[in-house]
Amino acid sequence: MDKEEQVIIGFRDLYNKIAWVNRIKLEDSLRNYTFSEVGCIEYIGDNVDSNVTKLAEYLYMTRGALSKMTKKLIEKGLIESYQKPDNKKEIYFRLTEQGEVIYNVHGEMHRKFIERDKIVFEHITAEQFDSVLAFMKKYDRHLDAEIQKIDIEMKS
Repeated sequence: MDKEEQVIIGFRDLYNKIAWVNRIKLEDSLRNYTFSEVGCIEYIGDNVDSNVTKLAEYLYMTRGALSKMTKKLIEKGLIESYQKPDNKKEIYFRLTEQGEVIYNVHGEMHRKFIERDKIVFEHITAEQFDSVLAFMKKYDRHLDAEIQKIDIEMKS
């Protein structure tokens, strides 16, 4: 196996392990919500004037699937929709008080995960961090370009 494969497989395995370890704790705290719903709540909590298009892009979902999810979240009382006075066409979302509770529980869980994993980063040099971050940015840009190609192909 060459180094590129090792990196890709390593990222996949690392992501799966992080998701598995975190899932157990998240399921205890957020057992009535799907990961996509929590991700949607997180994005709305972090971003003013969230709309279906922005959420779909962030969660890598179709706008149709996202519309269904936001309807469920509205029914659950976690988000509400609104329009701006100067733009009656676009629908935006914000968290309700109940949604803020879920958002805060999720945020607290992430802070605990970061604290738990600090031991891994204690002996990493600034240069090592810079190298890893530069690689991740480059890979992220590559994947963004691939996503754009897929979007263009699907629209053709």
